[in-house]
This record gives sequence, structure tokens and C-alpha cells, in this order.
Amino acid sequence: MQLRRNFHSLAFVAAAAFSLVSASAFAAYAVPPANLLKVLKAPPPPVPSVDPTGQYLLLTTSQTYPSIDRVAQPYLKLAGVRLEPKNRSRHDTTGGYGIPACVNDFTLVDITSGKETRVQLPAGACPGMALWSPDGQHFAFQNVVTDSIELWIGDAATGRVRKVPGIALNQIFGSTVQWLDGSKSLLVKRVPEHQGPPPSDSNAPSGPDIQESLGGKGESSTYEARDTLTSALDEQRFVYYGTSQLALVEADSGAVHDVGKPAIYNDVNGAPDGVHVLTEAIKPPYSHAVTYQRFAHDVAVLDVGRNTSTPIASLPLADRVPVQGVPEGPINFDWRATEPATLVWSEALDKGDWNVEVPARDRVMMLKAPFTAKPTEIARTKQRFAGYAWSPKPDLAFLYEIDENRHWLTTRIVDIDKPGDTGRVLWDMSSDELYKNPGDFVLRVLPNGARVVRMDGDAVFLHGDGASTKGDRPFLDRLNVRSLTAERLFRSGVDDYDQFLGFAGEQGKYLTWHQSVMDPPNAFVHVLGDHTTDTVAGEAQYTSSGHQLTRVADPTPEVRQIKKRLVTYKRADGLDLSFTLYTPPGYKEGTRVPAVLYAYPADFASSAQAGQVSGSQQTFTRLPYYRLMLLAGYAIIDDASFPIVGDPKTAYDTYLDQLTADAKAAVDKAVDLGVVDRNRIGVTGHSHGALMTANLIAHTDLFRAGVATSGSYNKTLTPFGFQNERRSVWQARDVYLKASPFFFADKIKLPLLLVHGEDDANPGTEPIQSQKLFQAIRGNGGTARLVMLPHEPHWYTALESNEQVVAEMLNWFDRYVKNAAPLKAASANH
Repeated sequence: MQLRRNFHSLAFVAAAAFSLVSASAFAAYAVPPANLLKVLKAPPPPVPSVDPTGQYLLLTTSQTYPSIDRVAQPYLKLAGVRLEPKNRSRHDTTGGYGIPACVNDFTLVDITSGKETRVQLPAGACPGMALWSPDGQHFAFQNVVTDSIELWIGDAATGRVRKVPGIALNQIFGSTVQWLDGSKSLLVKRVPEHQGPPPSDSNAPSGPDIQESLGGKGESSTYEARDTLTSALDEQRFVYYGTSQLALVEADSGAVHDVGKPAIYNDVNGAPDGVHVLTEAIKPPYSHAVTYQRFAHDVAVLDVGRNTSTPIASLPLADRVPVQGVPEGPINFDWRATEPATLVWSEALDKGDWNVEVPARDRVMMLKAPFTAKPTEIARTKQRFAGYAWSPKPDLAFLYEIDENRHWLTTRIVDIDKPGDTGRVLWDMSSDELYKNPGDFVLRVLPNGARVVRMDGDAVFLHGDGASTKGDRPFLDRLNVRSLTAERLFRSGVDDYDQFLGFAGEQGKYLTWHQSVMDPPNAFVHVLGDHTTDTVAGEAQYTSSGHQLTRVADPTPEVRQIKKRLVTYKRADGLDLSFTLYTPPGYKEGTRVPAVLYAYPADFASSAQAGQVSGSQQTFTRLPYYRLMLLAGYAIIDDASFPIVGDPKTAYDTYLDQLTADAKAAVDKAVDLGVVDRNRIGVTGHSHGALMTANLIAHTDLFRAGVATSGSYNKTLTPFGFQNERRSVWQARDVYLKASPFFFADKIKLPLLLVHGEDDANPGTEPIQSQKLFQAIRGNGGTARLVMLPHEPHWYTALESNEQVVAEMLNWFDRYVKNAAPLKAASANH
């Protein structure tokens, strides 16, 4: 089960134990024990995707880990993008956290008959995720080869795929491929023909790299500076590799037609009419302080029929945006789904700065084709505009606005053709709220490709996690938007985890993705209204057995011997907390075993939401890297709640106190259960969790040792904010110092293993963070080990690197936790 869900627990898994050397050295990668290696290499569950018409289900299985040879491919750092120049593929995901995974398998499932068709991919293929056509008859995907990125189109009925000849895609800024004009064609970014050779590196600089500030206060978050440009050559490469030619590809014939002129296109977005395309084209000046998202750019609408472009806005370099703020000028462009070609966007009325007090923070503007008239103001929002969810009805839309100062989200039912009408409030609640969260709208794709809220008369459908004090139980609801009354259609049972996938093509049928502790995820087909309504422990149940559609097998049966349970408890101040306790295979109740605590602190504006349970203990058990310790006899105190509660403007004033209280409550509860040996507990965390780990090792005696991966340990190196801290180091110097274990390295006497990727570009967790903390601990006589993983970013991608991580972790915890000397003797040594 994952409680206090976060994506940090999903990125890498590894294994093994080996003898460690005491001095710095280069060594071969460790080879893990066979039982851990088998689980490490096990394929992940497929990712399901229902086509827009509900006729087919596509199961996509991706590569678990590429080899270090793949990860070590040369790349360029271009203003926040890592690009491999030989084929123009992205060397990182859009978040910058690792090599994009190759798809190993596409399997098509006919939802009505259950027939499965495995797509025959070309030998050595490295496809990306597939993109369904609006009519569900085709799917498109990108395929990375040695010297280019190909475009492929598949037929849903037969599973046959074909390459579109003469196309080399440009992935650099995303939005590379999208369906346009319904399902007739694809709009793509291609590498311009006859572009010539790339800029050459003469190795001799033409001059110094100079930046200057001529006054004028303006903060710029450290988190906007990742792999920024550093030279004139960088700028030339940015232009060369960033330039794309837009083209239309006919789905049936594969014919290719260029549209518009080559430019450095960032985002492109087709209108519902299939004729107009919103383009955002980057232009000089190219800042060396921030990434491409803040560069100057022109917004225009391209008419692909006439091959003409109409300017909408010219936006300057936005390199001084307030922390947690937004740029001034038009932003958040979107097409209105119920009209052929109508643009909607927002503009800040507070200079993009949440510190400014104003009656309304944003205004929302609208402009219809042919885009030559003056735009119309259609709404003002008291807080920051967060977008629309469009219904298929022209007079019905859902407007979101969010107050980050209070972590508050308001949703209104509006008619945007009545400017100034504030509409009706649908939901007004904390954005951290889990138990009362109404869920998300179920969407559907119109034949023209526009996405709208699915409606049945006056009713919309909602699906959500269904968080409760006993864990998540996903649901499907129908909500009448006139009466605001809701009807529950389905809710996952108490002994499994059943998540809504989408509606099937047949009337009244829908699909769920079902799993349990013992059963791997598989698709089930249900009939609306065909459910059992019971009351268990005073709570209504809405369950449906359905029938199983897919047959995904369990790749690691040995993992089923692991037991897990949800544990709830309280912090010393009365705040409700929780964790999942995993016990190793063969565990006997009443036996105390060594344990590892994993957590990732989360920020909350109110204690009312901080103690809420998320995740489910009924999910199919898988083993991220730290959970592999279970196979070595450890218990895992997993996803322990570590809330940092308070006004977002000042919450980190009490960061260390709350961190310590969170840890003490978790440890005490695990010990009280009779499972964990208090004298043999380790702690680990990644990124912000690594900061937690180092601080707990420095400031408490709750643990025997720690393993911190890819952390940030000196917060003065991120002087304009970190996590939810919005003040600069000059405004809250003590907060930055107290949150930084680097300044308490003389107190770190317990063993601390530091692991970091040498190519970590995540702002704030640059490799120097671990290197400097290790030097500080070493210089003060502490026990530490530093492992720098070659070619790895913030998350570790290569199989060899992941093997190394758990090898290191297992040996470290075995040495300093499981097999450590009795506590008094160990303390005497310090």
C-alpha cells in the first residue's frame, strides 16, 4: 500500500549486497543476489488505455530499465532540455527525471469479444506511448532509431503498423504529434529539410559569457534554472535543434504537407475545426538564467488551409517572475471545445505576484476566429485562474480558480457567453482535501478531437480515489448539475482495489482496472446499475463483480508472501498519521525484526487535511528499491505520514520540530506493534525525503543509520525558495540554515550513505549537494559514504545503477542496522 502518495516512490528498483571499500575508488557495478535480481527485472504491469469510442483497450508494457550504454549516450543541455543530437530524441522525460522508457509491447483487446491482438513491432524498436485517433480506428506512436525519430500509425482492427516515410520528428519541446481535423490527419513537428550541418564546436570560446543586472527587483526561482544556456555556441545549437517545420500527415495515405514556416515552436495546439492551430514560437533574447519556458515568444494562429498566420500576442522574456507567481501578459491559452475556433486565455491583474493584494487576481479573455477583433473579457477570478473543463453544451462550463496561499480550490458552473456572471459554486474546498474530494470529471473525445466532460442529460460523471480512513476505494458517480445531487454508481470493494478506466462502446458498460494484494492488475467489464449495495461498518458499499477481460500474469509470485497492513496513530500534538507496515516473507507474529522507514514530507495549510490517509493496502504488492529490503529480512515502515503543517508563508519556521515529531510518532507506533526492534531501525528517502533523512540523522537518535538519495542539503544554494517555502534566504535566513543539515554536519555521527546521479539537473539537487555534505561529514569525523552514479539524472535509469543502489543500501543497513553492535556499545564508539 502507498500512504501519502507521491511519485518519488515509483521511479527505481534495485538489488544486491557486496563488500564495500573504505576509500574512494572507481569500481565495477555490483551484481545483486539472484532473488533480488529476479524481482528487480520483473516487467511492470501494463498501462491500460481505452480508445475514445470504447471499442478497444490498448495494453502498453514498457521497458523496466535500459542498459548503462543507452543512458550514457551523448546529449546536449539546451535551456532545460536534454537532447541527443544524433537523432534529436529527448534524453530526459518532460520533467527531466530520466531517460524515456521504450515500449516493449502493445496488445490490443477487443472489449466486446475479448480477442487479444499483439502488435508486431519492428525489430529493435523503441516506441513511445500510443496516441488514439478520435474515432478509435488508429493509433500513432513515435519510434526512436539510431539517426532519427520515426512516425508510425497502427490499425486498431488488425494490429498492423506502418511507418510514415520521409518524416523525421523533432521531440525537443514536446507536442510533437497530435491528431487534427478529427481522425483524418496528424499535425507533427518535423526536422526541417536542407537544414545543413549543426554548429561546430571550435573548442575556443569567442569571448566570455556575460550576464548583468541593471537594477529593478525581481525574484526568479532557483527551480527555473536547469541546464541553462551558457555560451554563444549553446544559443546557436538551441536555434538549430529547436527549429521545427510543422506538417500535416494524412492518416490513410501517409502523404506529408508542410504548413507554416520553420520556427522554434514550443507548444502547438489544433482547434476543434481542424483548420486553425495555436502556435507559440520562441524568439530572442535567449536567457542564460532561466529555461526556455520563460523565453520571449510570439503567440499566433496558423490557418493550415490558407497557410497564413495571425499574431495574437508578443510576450517578452520572463526572467523575473515572483516565486510561486506567474508571468505578466496572456498565458494559459486554450481552445473552447464547443466552438470551431475560439481562443481563451488568462492575464494576471496582480503583476503575477501573490503578495499583491487586489480584488481579482486574473481576468479571462476570449477571441473568436478570424482573430482580428478586440478580445472580450469573460470573467475575473478572485484567486488564480486554473482553467476550464468544457461540457458539450455551449452554455455550461466549469471554471477553476486556486488560492495557493490557503491551498484552496473553487469550482464554478458558468456560462461564458454571459460575461461577468459568476455562476454557481460547485465545489469550494481545500486542495489538500482527500476524504470529501468529489473526484475528477469523466471526459470524452468528440469526433473532431475536442475533449469535453461526458454528460447524460443534466448529469456529469465523476471518478476519484475515494480516500477514507481505511485507505482508497475508487468510485464512479453521476452528478446532476442542476440539482447538485449525486448518485453513486460504483465503489471499489474493501478487499481489492478497482479503479475506473472508462466507458465501453456498448451502452451502459464501463471498465475498471482491478487488483488485489494477491492478484495482478487486470481489466474487468461492468454494467451500470449491476451492483450490490450493502452496509459494512456503517458505510454503504457499491460493488460489482463484472467479468474479467484481460489475463495479465503475476511476474513475481514469491512477493505474495509479503504481508502489509494499514497502521494509524497520532502525533504528539494529536494530529492523525498513518503508514503501511510491510513484514518480510515468513515473518512470525511477535518477532521483532530490523526495519527501514521511508517517507516523503508533504506540506499542508491545515491540520484538517494533513492526517488524512491516501493510497490502498489492497493494491498488488510491488517492490520499489527500498522495499527490496523485505527480501533480506527487514520490515518496512512505508510512506509514513510526514506532514509539515502551517500557513504556506511561514510553515517552515517549525520544519525541524514537526519532522522530529513525525518520526518519533512513526517509530513509537511501529515498536508498540511488537514488530520492529527499536534499536535496529534505518531511515531513507529520495530528493526532499533525502533532506528529511539527513536532518533526522543529524538531530535525532531514533535511527541507527540513514540512506539519502539525490537530496538537497544546503538550502542557501536555492536562495529564492524550496518546496513550499516562498521567502528568500534574505527574508528567512534562520529557516534556511535550520533546514540545512550541511550546517549541522558536526552533529552527524550516525552512519549516512549518500547516493547521487552525476547528471542530476533537478534544480536544488545538483550533485554538488551530496559532494559537499560528504566532505563536511568527513571533515568533522563522521561516518559517511558517497556513491556518485555516472550519467544518471535525478532518478536513476540504468539497470546497472539500480542494482548498485540497492546493493549499497542493503550492505549499509546490514552493517549499521541489522548487524550493528548493541546500542550502548555503538554509542560509546562515537
